[in-house]
Amino acid sequence: MNEELLQNETAETENTIAASETTETAEMSETTEATESMADYEDQFDNANPWNIVTDYMNDGTVLSVKVDGVVNGGVIAHVEGLRGFIPASKLSLSYIEDLEKYLLEDVDVKVIDVDQANNRLVLSSREILKEREKQEQAEKIASIPVGSVMDGKVESLQSYGAFVRLENGLSGLVHVSQISLKRIKEPADVLKINDKVTVKVIGIKEGKISLSIKALLKNENFQDDIPVKVDIPKAENIGTSLGDLFKDLKL
Repeated sequence: MNEELLQNETAETENTIAASETTETAEMSETTEATESMADYEDQFDNANPWNIVTDYMNDGTVLSVKVDGVVNGGVIAHVEGLRGFIPASKLSLSYIEDLEKYLLEDVDVKVIDVDQANNRLVLSSREILKEREKQEQAEKIASIPVGSVMDGKVESLQSYGAFVRLENGLSGLVHVSQISLKRIKEPADVLKINDKVTVKVIGIKEGKISLSIKALLKNENFQDDIPVKVDIPKAENIGTSLGDLFKDLKL
């Protein structure tokens, strides 16, 4: 009888321990799941924070298309991820803008260039994008010009070392002082003026710079084959031969 009671007590004790371990395991599992779920939510909260999003845009150099929905002193307003962004007038174009109103409700491409959540500051810019596009377009134009081609242009500036010429395709090239004239000159201003129209030959392209020549198209006067020769023509009355002149030395 005592042995049976002892066995029953032992069994009950083992069951109690097992149940306790099961409960502890379940509680630990629930706690772990709760902790993991909270961590997941915290990551989602960070990802959903618009300030974090625009910071990523800035770090990645992301190009964004935004609509200008306001004009203020010194620039325009556009919203990104629900945040109010400011585009300074100097960052909206590559040239001076007289009337900012023309940008109102227009779509523009921008990059985020400054983020300051503490001061609620978000600054956007189109200038960097426009510069990149202009550079790419210029490279494509230069690549399409064959060396040796002849083009018309206009002198846009004069320097001591040469003259810069604006070509008909909008590109600029340099005519070195040694390539301006067949004669030796001290400086370009000796023979050229700003806004002079000139015809030039492309003699080289290197690292995006165009070298031009005016001299290459000039004919060297020392070797011209069409120089007029001066001929003295006698007067008309001296050209004819009279009958007396023909027979004056004739002996009969």
